[in-house]
Amino acid sequence: MDVKGKNFTRFLERKQAHNDQHDSRAEARQHSKGKLTAWERLDILFDEDTFEEVDAFVTADKSDTGFGTVQKAFGDGVIIGHGLIRGRLTFAYAQDFTVMGGSLGSVHAAKIMKIQDMALKMGAPMVGLIDSGGARIQEGVASLAGYAGIFHRNVQSSGVIPQISVILGPAAGGAVYSPSITDFVFMTDQTSYMFVTGPNVVKEVLNEDVSFNDLGGAGVHSKKSGVAQMVFPDEENTLMGVRQMLAYLPSNNMENSPEMELSADETADVEEKLRDIVPDDPNKPYDVKDVIEHIVDKRSFYEIAENYAQNIVIGFGRLDGKVIGIVANQPKVLAGTLDIDSSNKGARFIRFCDAFNIPLLILEDVPGFLPGIDQEHNGIIRHGAKMLYAFADSTVPRITVILRKSYGGAYCVMNSKNLGGDFNFAWPTAEIAVMGPEGAVAILYRKELEASDDPAAMKKELAARYRNEIANPYVAEERGFIDEVIDPAETRMKLIRAFEALETKHVDNPARKHGNIPL
Repeated sequence: MDVKGKNFTRFLERKQAHNDQHDSRAEARQHSKGKLTAWERLDILFDEDTFEEVDAFVTADKSDTGFGTVQKAFGDGVIIGHGLIRGRLTFAYAQDFTVMGGSLGSVHAAKIMKIQDMALKMGAPMVGLIDSGGARIQEGVASLAGYAGIFHRNVQSSGVIPQISVILGPAAGGAVYSPSITDFVFMTDQTSYMFVTGPNVVKEVLNEDVSFNDLGGAGVHSKKSGVAQMVFPDEENTLMGVRQMLAYLPSNNMENSPEMELSADETADVEEKLRDIVPDDPNKPYDVKDVIEHIVDKRSFYEIAENYAQNIVIGFGRLDGKVIGIVANQPKVLAGTLDIDSSNKGARFIRFCDAFNIPLLILEDVPGFLPGIDQEHNGIIRHGAKMLYAFADSTVPRITVILRKSYGGAYCVMNSKNLGGDFNFAWPTAEIAVMGPEGAVAILYRKELEASDDPAAMKKELAARYRNEIANPYVAEERGFIDEVIDPAETRMKLIRAFEALETKHVDNPARKHGNIPL
């Protein structure tokens, strides 16, 4: 090819025009808000010099709709493409707020759908970097149709490839539903927000004044609504968090998560500190994260939704270099009881792990479901059943370790043997019963306690007897409901061997279109 010829000159002119369209003033406005540009975000997310853009020169169909002008810009306000993250193929789109506020029109949507289709065909993760004012009003129903097409592809890809949404600015109206369908939502504190109806609509309809952050900021969605699982203080750390999470995930549902080699001295198989974490006093709290950290490979625990429903802890870890999902009751918050929010949090994570071949470790210390009118009236029965359903429906290896309390229906829900648990272990501190000792003796010995001169002392004595004779783990072990009562110090070794024994696990579920989880 003649590099001085007409064709090559035109090629260079188009490239230059593409470069020239980036408005330095618009970029400066992004930076003044504590936000990066779309290209800066992609540079952080992907391994250096691996991102390849697709459809860079696509533009909107028309500039004048009769109801405002559509900016004619190469790419139409969204960058799509593929590259490597930690050496593994990943597809992504990044909305460009400097072009019409990142608004979604028909061409913008078509680009996102195109890269979604490519990710699904190639069996690779899909990451969306969202920074958009919402639907492009000038295009009317065409922009709404674009959203619907994106939603449809989110659903088709669900459980097939990992999908991660990263909110890096506004996500309003219909724009919020794509992230909600994806597997994980990341947000940046103070600069990102999500809501179906914005502050102006709230003011107009309800006459309530509320800020963007108070309505749909990262704090709201990570602590109250549970919509966002991961929040970071700035965009760079948010994007690095995405890179870290992807290291735990397989590329698709036909693969296993990547393994990591361990040094010989990285983690001991016998950890005597585990013997001292659970207090002798059954009513004294402790931090279950201390248990997790002494079981998994060092520095491998990656917690998810840390600030939401803190009475349950979920996240990824590695055990002997292999990825596992962890579900653990947290005794230091609400005594580790299960409630509506924790049940939803746990159920969704369990189903994700099952979809992507990630074995599950359950660390149990649960006195039951949280009582109260609010819980009952808001459907704790239905929501609690979600976690029960998620465990019973899953086919990945599942191992439970009962650390302390395991009472009533919560015993059943937390991957009990008859719910399909593959290996169920207990520590000597375990208490397994229909209810706690104090409640049990209050019912069984009601008349005797009423007649006692010192009912408090009598109740304490009877509760101790119940705990020693009925609620101890050896009764369950002798009945086959617990496979083994183990030394806490040997937990890591026992789990490594148990998961190895389960590597070839195969389950054939009954033929059906799908089950009907109690939503």
